[in-house]
Amino acid sequence: MKNLSVKLKITLWYTAFMTLLIVVSLLVLFSISSLRVLSDARTRLKNTVLQGYSEIEYRDGLLTFDDDLNYLEEGVYLCAYDSQGYLLYGRTPAGFSGAPTLIMDQLRQVGSGQDFWYVYDYCQSVDGYGNLWLRGIASQTGADSVLRIITNAAFILLPFSVLLIALGGYLITARALRPLSAMTETARTISRGKDLTQRIRLGAGKDEVHVLAHTFDQMMERLQISFENEKQFTSDVSHELRTPVAVILSQCEYASQEGTPPEELRGSIGVIGAQARKMSVLISQLLTLARADNGKQKLQYELVNLSELAEIITEEQSLAAEEKGITLQTDISPEILMRADETMMMRLFINLISNSITYGKPGGHTRITLSADEKEITGSVADDGIGIPAEHLDKIWQRFYQVDPSRTSGSGSGSGLGLPMVKWIVEAHGGQIGVSSRPGEGSVFTFRFPKRTAS
Repeated sequence: MKNLSVKLKITLWYTAFMTLLIVVSLLVLFSISSLRVLSDARTRLKNTVLQGYSEIEYRDGLLTFDDDLNYLEEGVYLCAYDSQGYLLYGRTPAGFSGAPTLIMDQLRQVGSGQDFWYVYDYCQSVDGYGNLWLRGIASQTGADSVLRIITNAAFILLPFSVLLIALGGYLITARALRPLSAMTETARTISRGKDLTQRIRLGAGKDEVHVLAHTFDQMMERLQISFENEKQFTSDVSHELRTPVAVILSQCEYASQEGTPPEELRGSIGVIGAQARKMSVLISQLLTLARADNGKQKLQYELVNLSELAEIITEEQSLAAEEKGITLQTDISPEILMRADETMMMRLFINLISNSITYGKPGGHTRITLSADEKEITGSVADDGIGIPAEHLDKIWQRFYQVDPSRTSGSGSGSGLGLPMVKWIVEAHGGQIGVSSRPGEGSVFTFRFPKRTAS
């Protein structure tokens, strides 16, 4: 059975079940029919005997039997006996061994071997004569003849019925499972050519096969997106690491040359250190996001004072803001507590504030707000910098995505991982984050957390 196709398996099971159902139905039908036919035969035999008295008269000292007393055409032999049991009229069928004792109003089955007979005796008084017995004899074989015809017809038709059931079942199953063949062929095409754009596209439908086909298409859609993201991710990582590695190598070659002045040597070491730190930050972010994707990045929850944390990060970022002439403004409500991972919350504020500084304009402003009510904690980081075009707003959360690397006011520090990291941190804490922006007017990043202070 393991080597058979699904269509053949379903057809065999369906055929076996339907054949069993037909056989059981025929057995029940034969049983009921047999009881009904035999009951009719017995009833007819009794009625024939009782009706026979109307065909008998006693006149002038003689019993007369009407010619209508002969019921042989109906399969009934009728015999008349006197009160002593002597035969007065009629005859018994050939092969009938006889039932010498007359028993009043009792239907009996007599005979042996293959010859069985129904016998019914009845005694009734005839005017002028006295008691007269009438016996009716009918062949049981005759009563069973109809059943034999039905049985023979059933045995003849059963093989053809099974064949039609099997053929019909196979055609129905093949039609129902046709989408599975399309799925198999699509999977083969993808396997041979690695073309993840292939889809089944079965169309509208709510049955199991349609649901399976739609699920397969959705799975392929996700696989295609994942595969393309992986390729893009690999390309972006290579690109991001290539520049600092090239800088480090070139500085190492320059520093290793004979006669390099000490002050230039120290400068090269400083450049190497800066690029190494940049790579370290990039690798750390990549590792965190990779662990998050695999569900292995565990958060260490503790009661965090977000107000104090936001103030500290703002103070730390003030030096970078002063270098670009950007003023940091705060509107932070005091003593906002939340159960969270403190390290991740620090990254959240650092990434958002540093992002506003990087894309801010000289002499601009960045405003950090934090407030809370009974249900949620709300925070925002707003700047009046270069802004983000509307067509890019839904893409800034993608890893390594940068609207325009040349628009970072020359800092060149953006790797395209800060905002994806922020989004993951917010969602990992059960919150939501959004952005609104207009080119040339600035951007506002707003995040919300459910207020949770208990463990």
